[in-house]
Order: sequence, then structure tokens, then C-alpha cells
Amino acid sequence: MPTAEGNLSWEPALEHLELVAPPVAAALAQVPGVRVAAIDATLADTAAFCAAYDVDPESSANCVVVEGRRAEVTTRAAVMVLATDRADVNRVVRKHLGVRKISFADQALAEELTGMQQGGITPIGLPGDWPILVDKAVVDAGPVVIGAGIRGAKLLVDGAALAGLPGAEVLDLTL
Repeated sequence: MPTAEGNLSWEPALEHLELVAPPVAAALAQVPGVRVAAIDATLADTAAFCAAYDVDPESSANCVVVEGRRAEVTTRAAVMVLATDRADVNRVVRKHLGVRKISFADQALAEELTGMQQGGITPIGLPGDWPILVDKAVVDAGPVVIGAGIRGAKLLVDGAALAGLPGAEVLDLTL
């Protein structure tokens, strides 16, 4: 039966900084009890990861970077939802950020701005001025698997700890 830990060997993340992107390593101390596990980078996408490592999709959370505009002002934010849910980007996220137009950020730009690889972007270590919008279901989920900033590893963290990140806001974000 799939679980949050799956069949991975989880280790304290602060003892394995080589398994996370540099911005993530710099911010790990903000998240108590975070653990890390190496994975096959070709299996980083959620469905393949959960199947290969026996991780429950309801214990996996995805982070997407959105970009909104109002007049000449651009706002970027991270949006965290469970892998089994879809974020209501066009209504809830757009209205919360106070922007007129919103879209998913360009992949190359998101990688450049975060210092993380697409498919591994995580709310831990994002630019300090970005809002981090965390769906209430993630906070309530208990242990969740999230990106490590690289495709070759994942983090295991209590979903409630993500609400304590600088700039984090807990909302009902899903459709």
C-alpha cells in the first residue's frame, strides 16, 4: 500500500546538502524535520515518481510558479497543491495576487529566477519577495513529498511546516 515515505531511504536533509539545489540548502533550517531521498531524475514527474517509489499521490505536493501582471507590474508566486488536486489559478490565485492576467511562468525563466530545476522546484528557498500560496489540504495532509530543487531528489516534510515559510499564506486553492 502506498505511503508518504514509499520505499525510499529518507535521511536528514541538513546532513545531505548535496541532494538539494543551493537555494534550498540555504533555507532548509527554516523547515523542522525535513528529510531527503535520492531518486532517479528521470522519474521526478509526479505520476512516474509515485508509481516507481510506492508513494501515495495524496502525500505528494506539487509546486508551480505563476506570473501575474497588472499594468506594468509583474508578480511571481509559488502555488502548492496536492498532486491529486488542481489549483484554481485563473480565479482564486489571480484574485488573491491582485493581478489582471496570470499564467504559469516560463520554464527557463522559472529555473533562472529560482536556481532550481523544473520538476524539482520547491517552496523552500524561493526568492524572498515571492508569495508562497499553500493549499489548506497540503497543510492538513501530514507528511508530504515535495521537490528538492533538483530532479534527482525529493524532500519529505510535514505539510503544516510549509505554512511557516517566509511569505507563506494558507488558502483554499483548488477547483
